[in-house]
Amino acid sequence: MSLPPPVRGPVTQTSDAPPTLGIIAGGGVMPLRVADAARRAGRPVFAVLLSGFADPAEWQDYPHGVARLGEVGTALGLLRQAGARDLVLAGRVKRPSILSLRLDAEGARLLARIGRKALFGGDDALLTAVVTVLREQGFNPVGAQEVFHQLLIEEGVATRARPDEEALADIRRGVSVCWHLGHADTGQGCVVQQGLVLAVEAIEGTDAMLARSGPLHREGPGGVLVKLVKPSQSKLVDLPVIGPDTIRAAVAAGLRGIAVEARRDGHYGTIVVDRDTTISEADAAGLFLVAINVHTTLNP
Repeated sequence: MSLPPPVRGPVTQTSDAPPTLGIIAGGGVMPLRVADAARRAGRPVFAVLLSGFADPAEWQDYPHGVARLGEVGTALGLLRQAGARDLVLAGRVKRPSILSLRLDAEGARLLARIGRKALFGGDDALLTAVVTVLREQGFNPVGAQEVFHQLLIEEGVATRARPDEEALADIRRGVSVCWHLGHADTGQGCVVQQGLVLAVEAIEGTDAMLARSGPLHREGPGGVLVKLVKPSQSKLVDLPVIGPDTIRAAVAAGLRGIAVEARRDGHYGTIVVDRDTTISEADAAGLFLVAINVHTTLNP
């Protein structure tokens, strides 16, 4: 394995500092929000930016290195060099074809450990296997919500607009659809309007699903985006996420609101990135945002 490239950005860790938090960063703002929260808590951060997803220009305030998805040995070497053991995987990453990865030697070795079933299964199966392998390599994967506690949303209506009875019926329909999607390890979300399922989420992600649902919009009250935690997914990675971009995409699709799974005792829910901005943009657009307890929604 070749030596990792030089670490970029300021390095401030001292012998008495708390242990460095490693972040494997994909696209979007969430990896940066996790880094900001760790820094506010006085914890050093080192990020491995996934090439083509995370923007190095946005990480100049943090020590970081860059690796493409297939450069597993480089990425792990950078994390070890930085002294990172706790590790957060955060941000958007488009799942590539196995043939396009161009794995390095370490990546090829660990790929064999992951196994064919996980490789060709859904995202939950793959990510669960990745977490297991990272533990075997001496790392301690942790959820983004463990670092940035304000990410998870509590049960209730967060906006001025509230769902009416028709919207609640669409939410209940969406919960049922998402439950089946989650059990099939297919997706976390769907769009329902007037009881009709306009779109379900698969590998394309939420924003692309919303764009696809827009032309299917019916006359009358707009539809609802529903996003839930998959029943069996790892709570360390890939919890459902919404943010200001989700609000804008929902507006463009002609929706009237968004329902997500709330945090409750012993159960992680939906991550809301930049919560104040998300809620204010929903209010400005007249959308509702409601966090639900799935069990009481299905059995009111």
